[in-house]
Amino acid sequence: MPRTRRTAAFALITVAAVALTACGSGDPAAAPAGAAGPATSAKGKIPTQDVVSSVKKNKAAAALLPPDVRASGTLTIASSIGTPPGATYLPDGKTVAGTDIDVADAVARALGLKLKREVAAFEAILPALDSGKYDLGTGNFGVTDERRRTIDFVTYLNDGQGFAVRDDSKLSKVTDLTQLCGLTVGTAAGTTFEVTLEENKHRCAEAGRKPYDVKTYSDLAAVWASLQQGRSDVVMSTINGLRYAVEQQEGVRFLNEFKRLDVGFAFKKGTPLAPAFQSAVNGLKADGTYDRILKKWGIGASAIESSRISPPEIK
Repeated sequence: MPRTRRTAAFALITVAAVALTACGSGDPAAAPAGAAGPATSAKGKIPTQDVVSSVKKNKAAAALLPPDVRASGTLTIASSIGTPPGATYLPDGKTVAGTDIDVADAVARALGLKLKREVAAFEAILPALDSGKYDLGTGNFGVTDERRRTIDFVTYLNDGQGFAVRDDSKLSKVTDLTQLCGLTVGTAAGTTFEVTLEENKHRCAEAGRKPYDVKTYSDLAAVWASLQQGRSDVVMSTINGLRYAVEQQEGVRFLNEFKRLDVGFAFKKGTPLAPAFQSAVNGLKADGTYDRILKKWGIGASAIESSRISPPEIK
């Protein structure tokens, strides 16, 4: 496409992405999602229909909560806010929206709890759970065997790893990471993508080829900027996030899914909260709320059959 069109499209997506990260780590975030008007992007709008407020208390699930939690009625949740469909800001710069937000708010209603939501950097949430700063966290956290050693998960989604490139890229599909040899790969810091790339970089040298270069960024706006400006040849991120992003900006395309991962609420290892959250998620599936949330965000293909507690990593 002509450079002028690409520049214009990139300007739109960058302005939106920067706005999403403007409120720094630790800022309070309002909920639920639908409290403000839709945010426009290059090609679409962020959905704002209310799919949560009708959720009724699930007494059986709530009975599984620890007595002290039932008594306090409040939990502190850390939310990583990036881009749709996972979690984003609406135009007021305060109200958060996305799959992570809707599912968490629906589960809280089912358990008869109120969530005190704090926005935190993705890479800071998991370590903070162990310290007790937060009761749980969301951020499209993929369930891996490495993470399960120190974190408990309650699954509510199936997403995973994928790739995107500029339209002028010769890449058509990445089925093996050695196809990236000699290229620069952009991704977010502290993610499963960074781990996957770093753990497999040696395979290029073993094949007698130049290793790929991994460039990490603290937010997704910077990841996309690196691709659009030619500092990265390819980006690796969530399947759902990539598919959404390429629909909102011109000059880029989604390549393919690389690996599927379960996604879940993250807790301190050994948490007594997991059974209640698992029961609540499965209750939302049974009453149709879960399907309505995924339909709202256009990710029905990421539905799980049932919620599980810290299942093995999908191989």
